[in-house]
Amino acid sequence: MENEELSTVDYGGSLPVDNVQELASNNPTQIPSRYLHPETQLDQISVVETLELPVIDMTKLLDHRHHELEKLHLACKDWGFFQLINHGVSEEVIEKIKIDIEEFFKMPLEKKQSYAQQPNSIEGYGQAFVHSEDQKLDWGDMLFLIALPLSHRNIRCWPIQPISFRENLDKYSREVQKVAVCVMKFMSRNLGLNSETLSSKFEDGTQGMRINYYPPCVEAHKVIGLTPHSDATGLTLLLQVNDVQGLQIKKNGKWIVVKPVPEDYIRLIVTNKLDGKTQLDFLKQED
Repeated sequence: MENEELSTVDYGGSLPVDNVQELASNNPTQIPSRYLHPETQLDQISVVETLELPVIDMTKLLDHRHHELEKLHLACKDWGFFQLINHGVSEEVIEKIKIDIEEFFKMPLEKKQSYAQQPNSIEGYGQAFVHSEDQKLDWGDMLFLIALPLSHRNIRCWPIQPISFRENLDKYSREVQKVAVCVMKFMSRNLGLNSETLSSKFEDGTQGMRINYYPPCVEAHKVIGLTPHSDATGLTLLLQVNDVQGLQIKKNGKWIVVKPVPEDYIRLIVTNKLDGKTQLDFLKQED
């Protein structure tokens, strides 16, 4: 797969739908039927156990500690998910982007709508992959942005409020890109390849950032914040903005609750495609 292919990803478009945050703010006693999922589907994704994800220490990888490299290999092979600590993204950068994300979603709807998705584009504020008028919807809103390469940024979709949003997201984007490339080099070594074999596919690839907001729901047991899916990407880095439990992963046919972690963690999800997408999850759903 060539870099040119990676930098021309077509994420498709999405039909406009009602704003979930606005629906929730009106304190409805009943949720619109489009957001209610069949019990059979909810049964399939009900959580049956809680396990601790593997924890990988980046500083130990950089110190060439064989044991940590082996832990990374097993995490990728047996889980496809792991938590990354001591990753090098500064606490200041993380805290600033967390604050800006929270402030963005606190803005009035009309201001957020100025960054709404345009026809045939997933970029901007809205909901992803809505293709029909009768499709079941997720209980959540999102802001999706292409962050890298710089030439692919649609600056119309980048909020100017909070005033520091663009600058702080740019800093976060650049730092997590370094993390992704570094992790990919260690993954290459574990596969017996040259350390640059995989990372070279990402250095000039596409980095998409999806910021999700899941408002409280009076019928939380009947809705899904984000439909079960597999990311069609090489690496997904998840930054949890608060300590609300909501993330679940599937392992050995069972759904596992991922416990919220201290704020100095970045949760890294590994998939098997080379595309380089970064995702921030603003976990806000409550029972």
